[in-house]
Amino acid sequence: MRVFVTVGSTRFDPLIEASLSTAVLQALHSRGYTDITVQCGSSRGAGDLALPSEAGTASLMKDGVSVEAWRFKPSLQDEYERADLIISHAGSGTILDVLRMGKTLIVVPNPTLLDNHQAELAEALAARGHLYAAVISDLPRVIELMDGSKLVPFPQFDGSKFRALLDEEMGYI
Repeated sequence: MRVFVTVGSTRFDPLIEASLSTAVLQALHSRGYTDITVQCGSSRGAGDLALPSEAGTASLMKDGVSVEAWRFKPSLQDEYERADLIISHAGSGTILDVLRMGKTLIVVPNPTLLDNHQAELAEALAARGHLYAAVISDLPRVIELMDGSKLVPFPQFDGSKFRALLDEEMGYI
């Protein structure tokens, strides 16, 4: 089984370091995950793994899990599709993309961004049962306790609602 970790275009060293920590890798391995791909963005540190240059890839085997890391790709869609579990910063674009695919998602808000706005979004969606929210220190426990079958499917996009709102705002109805 495959895990994909993403920090988007930002720098989120604590999530990268936690994802490659023995505690997280052992938790993943105990749940049957064998491969982890890490999109590390502009993050700097990663413990045992020397992060790649802009265009490169780094890899290693640690705690029974095969690890691959790279910085950026034009699209993450293929990674989302291949993954059984996605661990992500709590960016709204990433969350919506993953939830619309029906994937199991753990979000870890980056508390250094804009008054910790990511935490509000993560907590609201976790309270509705769409995803799991974690802080860095709690990530191994959340992995151990998560049950993707209990997540509430995220509603599909309904463009007619936006169209109706726009029509009303423009005075067409």
